[in-house]
Amino acid sequence: MNRRILLSITLLLVGVGAFAFLRSGFAISNSVDGGVAQLTGQKPGKTMRAFRSDQELKEYLKAIAAKQRGRNEGSGTGFANSAGVAQPLGMTDSMAAPVSKAEKDGESITNTQVAGVDEGGIVKLHGDHLVILRRGRLFTVRVGDNSLSPVDAINAYAPGVDPRNDWYDEMLVSDDTVVVIGYSYGRGGTEVNLFDIHGSGDLAYRSTYHLRSNDYYSSRNYASRLIGNKLIFYTPQYLGYGGGDEQFPAVRRWHKGATDKEFQKIVPPTRVYRAEREAGSGNGMALHTVTVCDLANGGFACQGTGIVGPAGRIFYVSAHSVYVWTTDWTYGEGAARESSMLYKMPLDGSAPSAVGVAGSPVDQFSFFETEKDDLNVLVRSAGTGEQMWDSEVAAGDIALLRLSADKFSDGSESAHNNDYLDLPKPEGYTFQNRFVGDYLLYGTGSGWGRPEQKDSANLMAVNWTSGDINNLYLQHGVDRIEQMGSDAVVIGTNGRDLYFSPVQLGKTPSVKTSYARKNASQGELRSHGFFYKPDGKDSGLLGLPIAREGRAGYKHLIEGSAAILFLKNDGLSFDEMGELGATETSTNDNCKASCVDWYGNARPLFIRNRVFALLGYEIVEGRVSNNGIAESRRINYSPNKRTVARYTWGKFE
Repeated sequence: MNRRILLSITLLLVGVGAFAFLRSGFAISNSVDGGVAQLTGQKPGKTMRAFRSDQELKEYLKAIAAKQRGRNEGSGTGFANSAGVAQPLGMTDSMAAPVSKAEKDGESITNTQVAGVDEGGIVKLHGDHLVILRRGRLFTVRVGDNSLSPVDAINAYAPGVDPRNDWYDEMLVSDDTVVVIGYSYGRGGTEVNLFDIHGSGDLAYRSTYHLRSNDYYSSRNYASRLIGNKLIFYTPQYLGYGGGDEQFPAVRRWHKGATDKEFQKIVPPTRVYRAEREAGSGNGMALHTVTVCDLANGGFACQGTGIVGPAGRIFYVSAHSVYVWTTDWTYGEGAARESSMLYKMPLDGSAPSAVGVAGSPVDQFSFFETEKDDLNVLVRSAGTGEQMWDSEVAAGDIALLRLSADKFSDGSESAHNNDYLDLPKPEGYTFQNRFVGDYLLYGTGSGWGRPEQKDSANLMAVNWTSGDINNLYLQHGVDRIEQMGSDAVVIGTNGRDLYFSPVQLGKTPSVKTSYARKNASQGELRSHGFFYKPDGKDSGLLGLPIAREGRAGYKHLIEGSAAILFLKNDGLSFDEMGELGATETSTNDNCKASCVDWYGNARPLFIRNRVFALLGYEIVEGRVSNNGIAESRRINYSPNKRTVARYTWGKFE
């Protein structure tokens, strides 16, 4: 379904307080239908089996399709296929690639989940320039040599393309290459646009590739990752009844008059794997593909690894592997039954492995891979994956799955009951979770809905190494959990005010004194909206976009943030440094593509001891002193370069 239609439905549903369609919870169990593998009787191998030929793969898919047709007969269910995308490679070198230049220089400006694994975002740093992706265009702004000045702007898509049915969501920078990742409903599939960026900040279009896939969009996760020069995608491709080649990931280089015949497969049959356990098909089947593209020396050589499994999915990228959790839902006898499988796909191109599991994670933050490659995952019994807004409606019982690396094999075996630690279930449905150090933190808040009045809400802190469970009390809901050095900060509303609660994560976790910003709410829901810049072991500066009091979370899609709020952390004690505010301007920018800020438009930026607030088309620089932070200058980098006057506000009146 086109996102424009989904946006209309979302604004209607959330605006009237819907989410009543939540799936009712049920206990995580180790029945066959609840997640335990159907064993084959043979000794499990260490990895999954690949198909030996095109014919073997086609016969397997035809058998799955026939089974699916039988289940769906008369129900009208099934999955439409999208046409798609890119070009082949032979990449077997290790993914232990160097981190980006920005990270080596300590200048990463993206609030990433895993150190060294960059995530597609709306703003990156290249040398002396900010690179910004907004509303279908790329912009550069010079910040080197104490400057703050717009340099260049260019469409984020290929010349000659009609972009009206496209969404350009994420951007990454690798050496002197800017990568824009989007989804095209017009041409069908993931779209990758490459641009050259020069030391002067000038941009030049290079090329466009289409990757055949279904829509990757998630309200919380990001479609792309970058490790060194390796661009990593996870893409689902829902399989129809035919099992034809048009369903398989492929890539083509775009040009005027490009045809479907130009697509080249990036996943040969010998790179498609299946688990030994029979795959379910009650909710449809999908080919889950991890594609790695080498951007070194201006290239775009790609190779994919595919897994045939149930359609429900959620993925997590560590420094060494991509984990894909799939869930198959079937309905019968008045109850829902689910069967899940967790796949581990190494980034060095070696064969994937799998293990049968139960339940489903909420989002990518439900995962944490340890230094020993063991895996911890928070799961809920009624999770539905992360496609579109599925992460926003998590429900059911809760458990912590603790898996040692040797549990992964050919998919014939399942995690044991003892691998699950039952956890308390908080009230509420908008669920947030995050691993910080030795702890898993989780709780519920308002999310995309209207800020709720909560005098107290439970924050659970689970030590995943010992299994100890701590129930911590807050004066507000849990809408955001972020790492802050070795500790954490939990952000949420009590209906009128926005609270920042520092959480000390020592031997016994505890909540310290909260800071409350009166008459405010979160301006951004994406994880990238927050940033913490340490300046010592127990001190630093944090920034977060804020909006007016009582603003529903979904309105970040159609309204800009009012300001970036900055707080000083000194030994888990917060003091307000001040705010850098937006001006009251319209967005009359002649937008032709991506005219909704799905991934937000406001970010706190900390660059070389300077502090900035990105607020729509404005960048405001702040001057930090012992008395706080105050505006020193601002620019408007919009296409029409309008001059705007600043207005004064304090309480969003």
